[in-house]
Amino acid sequence: MTVTAPAAPTGSPTVAARTGASAVTAALVALVAVLAILDITQGTAAVGTSEVVKALTGRAEPGDASVVIASRLPRAAAGLLVGAALGMAGAALQAVSRNALAAPDTLAVNAGSYLALGLLSVTGVSLPLLASSGVAFAGGLAAAAVVLSLSGLGAGTVRLVLAGSALTLGLTSLTEGLLLLFPQETDGLYQWSQGSISQNGFDGVVQMTPVAALALLGLLLVARRIDALALGDQAAHGLGVPVRATRITVVTLAALLSAAAVTLAGPVGFVGLCAPALLRPLARRVRPLVRIRLGLPVAGLLGAALVLGADVLLRATVSADAAVAVPTGVVTSLLGALFLVGMAQRVRDTATASAPEHLRIVGRTAYLATLAALLAALLAVTVAGVLLGDAKLLLGDVVNWARGTAVPSVSFVLDTRVPRVLAALLAGAALALSGTLVQAVTRNPLAEPGILGVSGGAALGAVLLVTSASAPGSWAVAGAAFAGAAVTASAVFGLAARGGFGHNRLVLVGVGVSAATSALISLLIVLTDPFNATKALTWLSGSTYGRTRPDSLPVAGALLLGVAVATARRTELDLVSLDDATPALLGLRPGPARLGFLATAVLLSATAVAAAGTISFVGLIAPHAARALVGRRHARVLPTAILLGATLVCTADLLGRTVIAPAQLGAGLMTALIGTPYFLYLLVRTRR
Repeated sequence: MTVTAPAAPTGSPTVAARTGASAVTAALVALVAVLAILDITQGTAAVGTSEVVKALTGRAEPGDASVVIASRLPRAAAGLLVGAALGMAGAALQAVSRNALAAPDTLAVNAGSYLALGLLSVTGVSLPLLASSGVAFAGGLAAAAVVLSLSGLGAGTVRLVLAGSALTLGLTSLTEGLLLLFPQETDGLYQWSQGSISQNGFDGVVQMTPVAALALLGLLLVARRIDALALGDQAAHGLGVPVRATRITVVTLAALLSAAAVTLAGPVGFVGLCAPALLRPLARRVRPLVRIRLGLPVAGLLGAALVLGADVLLRATVSADAAVAVPTGVVTSLLGALFLVGMAQRVRDTATASAPEHLRIVGRTAYLATLAALLAALLAVTVAGVLLGDAKLLLGDVVNWARGTAVPSVSFVLDTRVPRVLAALLAGAALALSGTLVQAVTRNPLAEPGILGVSGGAALGAVLLVTSASAPGSWAVAGAAFAGAAVTASAVFGLAARGGFGHNRLVLVGVGVSAATSALISLLIVLTDPFNATKALTWLSGSTYGRTRPDSLPVAGALLLGVAVATARRTELDLVSLDDATPALLGLRPGPARLGFLATAVLLSATAVAAAGTISFVGLIAPHAARALVGRRHARVLPTAILLGATLVCTADLLGRTVIAPAQLGAGLMTALIGTPYFLYLLVRTRR
């Protein structure tokens, strides 16, 4: 006798939930279809809905049919595939890491794929698209493995974002170095790196679709294990789930999805972050979507809607000719930056200061010896910077040049080299002092102008002027940089001030604002003429190339002001770096004191960016190293950090000019290569 389970009543919660999931899926399918149709009708050619319908039914004019079949449909199909792949990859990564900010962007998957493809371009090896996808997959998977091993699966959101952002910066710096060193081999790679879904035919979509489908099938096969991981590692172990193997499998499959998207359209930013975020409120109302087997396809539909919607929005708001040049990834990056900032406002941050650093107490003799050693190192690297380069000089040549009796060839070399060394020294000192002030005021040892978006705002203001004015002066560039830095600093510190500059909120807002400035800078570079684009890229790499003595005047003035303010108020710096209660008990108003120090830090950072371009991590490394050498008192930290910052940037500039001479790399690229491992080391140390 066969026993049949009774059917669920029509009005039962199970049936209602299934109906809700079906309704959500159907609505998203309809939304994606509408966006795809709108996307197909947009472009430079006058091909509307009726022409599209005729082309699909074989009744269109030959010209209209070729436009639709060769360009419009492949672009929409690429947007659909890229969005779905990134949305599902983000959902899988967030589920397996139990971290709402895990995504191909925050895990440096896109940056790893970008570097791998850049190295492939430099070698001159021409591979089929499918093989290129394998190269991108290897690079993205390696980057994700590094970030996850450093941040820890299931760790806090900030640790993962910091590790991913630092590694992304380092890998991107390497790739930008390749762009500058091999301009012919990497021609078009920068535009591709911004994420464009424009296609020339269906070949790319046809080849990448099986790759994405294979990765999706693998994720669906381990869906039950992923659901078990959501209960916690111990519960999953109790259910017989191999936790470590499952996580490795899911990260690998997610990297494969991302690699397919990157190979087809370049790194389309933040789709893998936003699509799962949109899924979460839906899952709270429709419970079946919590299960990965149902939630994963819905996340893919949301990702497709984001990419197609961004493309439709872009083409609806700018002219058709401009829309062709602007990558869709710029729009998605701006949307993702807004999401990060919004996410930061919802983060609970109970601790406003980090645990005190365990630093040794340094005596006066040891402190003076440290200063003497740093001064000697600074003098040595300054002399080396003046003497070494394409043409090697002697000290006698420098003496003759200072007297005005040098031969013309020596005068020409020193007239161009000395201003570069001076700009590097002043910019390094200013960035170090700026980072010291920011870390003291926010009581956040991982805060620095680059990570908090202040340097990005300064770069945006300066690039806007450089690409729009024919020959802007040094004071004009410094003013534009300060205006951009002031706007971003006001946004970052204003949004993070609620709750006392908490670690999570400050970092997330800073990373979001920094991403927005990067997207806007990319937009300016893509839209400008090739000469200005090359000039802007060189400048953004932190290069001192072409600097003159007047270019150093703004940062010199800001540095003198900053040193005077910080030295005169060094006791206040010590107090505000402790807590809010102690300064108030001693009669100090923390609010105005913080505002004054932050304004000084913004001025220092902006003028440093104007003098030497975007240079990262100096404001992080110099204060950390200074506190490790001389303790926490700012009377000692300030001069030590300034000397360290000047030495670091001057050394980076010297290495960039000499290691691969006659080719050159910007000091910003060199400091990123030095600073990324150090920053990741700090994350590991704080985790321990």
